[in-house]
Amino acid sequence: MYRFHPSVQWSGGYPNRQQIVSQITELWKRYGLERKTKFDTKVEKVYQDKEGRWIINDPSQGRFEGIIAAVGTCGDAKMPHMSGMDKFKGEIYHSSDLTGKQAKGKKMIIIGGGASAVEALEFGSHEDADKTYILARSDKWIIPRNPVVDVLLSFNIFGGETIFSWIPELLLKKFFYRDLEDLAPTDKGLFTGTPMVNSDVMDKIRSEKAEWLRGDIIGFTEDGVKFNLRAKGVPSGGPGRETVIKGDIVVMATGFERPSLSFLPEDNFKDPYQPPNWYLQTFPPSHPSVCCNNCTYVNAIGSVGNWHIGIYTRILLMFLSDPLTRPSPYWMERWIDMTRVLKKFAPTGAFDFFTYLELVWWFTFCVAINPFRWKWAFFVFFGIGQSLPKRVVEAEDKIRNGLGGKKNGENYDVGKSF
Repeated sequence: MYRFHPSVQWSGGYPNRQQIVSQITELWKRYGLERKTKFDTKVEKVYQDKEGRWIINDPSQGRFEGIIAAVGTCGDAKMPHMSGMDKFKGEIYHSSDLTGKQAKGKKMIIIGGGASAVEALEFGSHEDADKTYILARSDKWIIPRNPVVDVLLSFNIFGGETIFSWIPELLLKKFFYRDLEDLAPTDKGLFTGTPMVNSDVMDKIRSEKAEWLRGDIIGFTEDGVKFNLRAKGVPSGGPGRETVIKGDIVVMATGFERPSLSFLPEDNFKDPYQPPNWYLQTFPPSHPSVCCNNCTYVNAIGSVGNWHIGIYTRILLMFLSDPLTRPSPYWMERWIDMTRVLKKFAPTGAFDFFTYLELVWWFTFCVAINPFRWKWAFFVFFGIGQSLPKRVVEAEDKIRNGLGGKKNGENYDVGKSF
C-alpha cells in the first residue's frame, strides 16, 4: 500500500486496518483536524452562489473558494451472490473483512485475481493457512516489489503500449516469473492495466503453499467451490475441466464499488469531457476550482504515494491564489484533446492508463506552459517557497487589473491565463 503522507511507515506491503487507522489518527492529531472536520454529513450536492463560491448542501455549511473531492476509488465492498453459497459449510468473508479472522491450518479459497486477492494471500500466509487457492478469471501482470524495477517501468513516458513493450515483458517472464511463465498474460500488454506489485506471490506458489488457478466460478458446494479450470489462452467462459476446489474459508476478493461523483454539478459530465477525461485527469474543465484528487484514477504503473496527491492539491491552491495561473475551460479542453492525439494509438483510452513519468510530464507541462506559473514551481513540486509567489502576486495587481483580474466577488472558475 502506498504512503498517504511522508511520515507514514508500513511494517509490510499490505498493512491491516488497525495499522492504517493508527497512522491516520496520528496525523489527525498532529494537524488538529478534529476542529476542521464535520462528521456524519452526507454530501448530496455542491453548487455555486452568484459570486462563484461553493456551497455544500446548503448555505449553513459555509461558502468556499475551492473543493477537493477525495472520495477515492474504493467504496462499498462488492459481495456478489453465487449459486450454492448458502450450502457452503465453511466461512465466507469479503477481503476487506479479514482483520481478526483465524485461518491457521485451514484451506483458504480466494475468488478474484486482483490486488485484493494478493492482500488476502498475504493474510493467509501471515495466519499460517495450510494452503491457499486463488481462483482468477483472467491473467494479470505481477511485478516485483522493487523500487528500481518499478521506477524503470514507470519511465515509459508514452503512457501506454509501444513497439518496445515486449522488452520489459520478456525480462519479467525470464527473470521474475521464470518457471511460472504460464501465469503471465498473453492477451494484454504490461502497459494496459495496473499490475499487482508483490515479490512473494511466486515464492508462495513455488513452495506449494499457494496455487493460482485460471478459470470460471460455477458455484459453491458444501465443502468448496465448483470451478471450470481453463488452459492458458482460453477466454473467460470457454471450455475447460470442471473440478471442485475444497476449502474451509472462502475470501471474496471481488473488489469495491467506485464512489460516485454525482454530487458535483452536471456540467462536469458533458461529452466528450467526462471523467477521467479531465484536465490533468482531476480538474473538470467547467470548474478549475474543483480538484477530484485520486478519484478519477483508472489504471497506472510506477511508484505511487503522497507526492502526486500533494502536487494536485498545490496546483489547485495555485489556481485559487493567482488568477493569472488559472486556465480557462477552453484551454483545459485543448490540453485534453492534445493528450488524446498523443495517445491515439494506445490500446486504452488516453486517460484510462498512465505511467508515473507521463504524470510528471503532465505536471511539468502544466507549469511550464504559462510563465505566470513559473514562480509557483517550487511550491507545486516540493511544497516550499509559497511566500515568494504570494508577494509576486501582490506586485502583479496592476497587470491583473489590466487583464480584468482579481476583483471583489471574483469567480474562481473564470480562467485568466492566456
